[in-house]
Amino acid sequence: MSETTTGGTARTPEFKMASGLLETLRRDLITDAFAYRPLAPVGTAGPLARFLPEGIRRHAMWSRHALVGALAAFIVFVTAATQYSFFDDLGQLTSGLMAAVPVLMTLVRPIAAWWAAVAMTLVLAVVSGPEILWPWTPGSFIAYIAVMVLVTLRTGPRIAAWMWALTLVLGFGLSVVFRGRYGMNFSQMLVVSAFALVIASSIQIRRHAKAEVTAQQEVTAVERDRRTLLEERTTIARELHDVVAHHMSVVAIQAEAAPYRVKNPPPELEAAFVTIRENAVAALTELRRVLGVVRSADYEAPDAPQPTLASLEGLLANVREAGLSVEKTVTGAVRELPQGVELSAYRIIQEALSNTLRHAPGAAAGVEVSYVLGGLGIRIVNDAATGDVRPSSGAGHGITGMRERVAMLEGEMTAGRTASGGYEVAVFVPVRSRPEAEPEPKDSE
Repeated sequence: MSETTTGGTARTPEFKMASGLLETLRRDLITDAFAYRPLAPVGTAGPLARFLPEGIRRHAMWSRHALVGALAAFIVFVTAATQYSFFDDLGQLTSGLMAAVPVLMTLVRPIAAWWAAVAMTLVLAVVSGPEILWPWTPGSFIAYIAVMVLVTLRTGPRIAAWMWALTLVLGFGLSVVFRGRYGMNFSQMLVVSAFALVIASSIQIRRHAKAEVTAQQEVTAVERDRRTLLEERTTIARELHDVVAHHMSVVAIQAEAAPYRVKNPPPELEAAFVTIRENAVAALTELRRVLGVVRSADYEAPDAPQPTLASLEGLLANVREAGLSVEKTVTGAVRELPQGVELSAYRIIQEALSNTLRHAPGAAAGVEVSYVLGGLGIRIVNDAATGDVRPSSGAGHGITGMRERVAMLEGEMTAGRTASGGYEVAVFVPVRSRPEAEPEPKDSE
């Protein structure tokens, strides 16, 4: 079946396939063939670079450029020693430089370098002597293979396939025109170049796949951190639901009972209390609806009330049973804090001690709770891991949850290694002091 164009010309599938191949060839090897594509320096953070002296490490990024330059110098020497086109030293040196130019061009213009290698092959073939291998002299043979390999490493397997196919056309055309030429090395070029391009393509494919895997790992790490952050915020929202719901329920109950505590209350006051109760009930309903959105399908509401600092002894007893030696210190005047602060402080201490169990097995830990003017201070510090037990390689997102809780309470947090090799988490949460109730005026006698 053929396709008819607007002008009435039928296009067969073979014609469309050939047109597509020619378009691909034009795009790969002709369009922007002389575009400036400099070879990027390599990184100096590899496992081998750190063993180099500082003076050499600064220049290690240009190692690939240096290797290409050394290869070009070797080609100059080989071509000058084997080229018999000229009978003086200057002519041999010129031949060597002609063979080395395409190799150096791969550093900045890789596609143009291959076309230059084709031109170099033809020029040196014309001026070569009758006894030498032809059309690729020993120097141009090495230079041509080197250019094809370097271009493949910089572009990809498809460019390599086009270069090999056009080399086949070039060699076949020269063998037809110069059928009786002695020492034709067209077949050797095809075999050697095929092996070289397969190896170079494999290296380039592996490098490209490794880069894609690294990029995907970075994206996955970012998405995992983002998901962990959302999960931590969802967990905080679930835990604070009970606290807020309790306060809203108290507001609604007190607003409903307030009119009965006042003898003959005015209608305006009764209406105000009704409005307060209705708003409290509406807010509680919306709060439960929002919690239903963020709650996962397998979430189960806790049977017990949310923990507070009064439950800290039970937590410390559990971690002691797990093998962690922990001491608690309380400073300042113990007082009742808002339930959100109590819950967050408990969860921070719980997460810090869990991190100690996972990452510092065998270490001793200390928990310090400081009731200070204007807030609550928490400090959890542990020693370095001891013994032969290997630390757990956990996900490492516990610090993220702590920071979210502290940020929600507008507090400050620091976490990091201590000088002795342990770890310290220090938190300060501001707590506004409750205004003292003014004494009721006494009735005058």
